[in-house]
Amino acid sequence: MGRGFALFAGTAAEVIRAAAREAEGLGYSSFWVNHPGSTDGLVALALAAGETQGVELGIGVIPLHTRDPGSIVESVRTNALPLGRLLLGVGSANPSALKRVRAGVAELRSRLAVRLIVAALAPQMCRVAGEVADGVLFNWLTPEHACLSAEWVRAGAANAGRQPPKLFAYVRVALGAAAFDRLNDEGARYAKIPAYADHFARMGVKPVETAIAAQRPDAIPPALGKWQGAVDEIVLRAITGGDTVAEHLALLRASAP
Repeated sequence: MGRGFALFAGTAAEVIRAAAREAEGLGYSSFWVNHPGSTDGLVALALAAGETQGVELGIGVIPLHTRDPGSIVESVRTNALPLGRLLLGVGSANPSALKRVRAGVAELRSRLAVRLIVAALAPQMCRVAGEVADGVLFNWLTPEHACLSAEWVRAGAANAGRQPPKLFAYVRVALGAAAFDRLNDEGARYAKIPAYADHFARMGVKPVETAIAAQRPDAIPPALGKWQGAVDEIVLRAITGGDTVAEHLALLRASAP
């Protein structure tokens, strides 16, 4: 099982650069940022690209209901992102999410030679991702629900007569009391989003129950071990107390492959 590392795209540039270098040096298979709207994740990802040579670079994910494929293509090219390493994540909220993702993936595939990752929560989107994507990104879920979601993805792929896409899962990891408080706050924000509220209800868990909250670094590896076999790659979404370089490096080292 591969292991990636992910940061909030609005994190300071020096943190992104240092974390990307450390992730590659420690043998992580991918390095990701999100696309929060207030910050262009592709710009943040370009910072990581400039510090690395071989690690895959993911963005999870650009919402197609707020950004059209043409502007995504333009930003990828403007930021000179290495296409061979790029994992270009997209997704969409309702209404018309399934139709929008199908059309967006088709247009992006016709214009960029990159691997396209689709964010999927509910069964229908998982099946669509299986039909059209090169990879699927799960978020805020347990290993057990990841296995169920993988079945939906494989069903979509089989329906389309293609091999199943690679499965990624964002797994939030918080180290220390201050980070745990921020994890709780982030979970509460997501729980207010209707699609995620439905997602947590399907699983029967609270947001924090899908994450890893550790008081000591040595508690992280056993918790990550529970994901073995659930997906192809876990992407550790860093939650720190103060967004410093030192905190991110400590989390990278505690969670290293």
